[in-house]
Parts: sequence; C-alpha cells; structure tokens
Amino acid sequence: QVHLVESGGGFVQPGGSLRLACAGSGFTFNSYAMNWYRQAPGAEVELVATIGPDGISTVYADSVKYRFTISRDNANKMMYLQMNNLRFEDTAVYYCNKGVDWGQGIRVTVSS
Repeated sequence: QVHLVESGGGFVQPGGSLRLACAGSGFTFNSYAMNWYRQAPGAEVELVATIGPDGISTVYADSVKYRFTISRDNANKMMYLQMNNLRFEDTAVYYCNKGVDWGQGIRVTVSS
C-alpha cells in the first residue's frame, strides 16, 4: 500500500523559507516521477513542481520558479520542496503526489 507523508509546514513571515519533506513507502520510489501540488483557500489545486525518477529533470509552475526547489533522495525514499522568498500567495495546503496517490497534505501559512 502506497503511503506519502508530508512534513515541515507551518507559519512563516513573507520573505522567509520553509522546507517540506515527503516520505514515500509501499512502492519502488526511484521508478516514479513525483509532484508537489498545493491548494490555496478558495482556489483549485495547482501543480507546483515535478521531479523525474532520477531527480535530474524538474519542472516548476511559473508562480514559484526561481524561488522553490524540488529534490529527492531515492536512497531514503524522500522528496523535498525548498521554498524561499515566500509570499502571502504561497499560503496553501501542500500535497505530495505520485500519480493517483496523495499525501494527507500539510499547511503552509505565510503571514506577517
């Protein structure tokens, strides 16, 4: 059974940084591309970033490009999202995703 568990969310001031982590289990971690999605209050789910199985290829939403960095550690079955220069509009619940499998989500609140 696939499990995706996010951690690392919380409150941060504008301009601050947070690092989200996603622990994967129940599947061959290094065989799958992985994604971070987010859903802001009252908004639809948005794809934030994607990373290929080998961790080399990455794609970012324009809204986070050059501020967020997606990475993975296949040996430890972990995926990360380093978020820098956070803005009010980055406030959302962030989800780790692999195809049809989703984590429970973790809240990030950017507030002064």
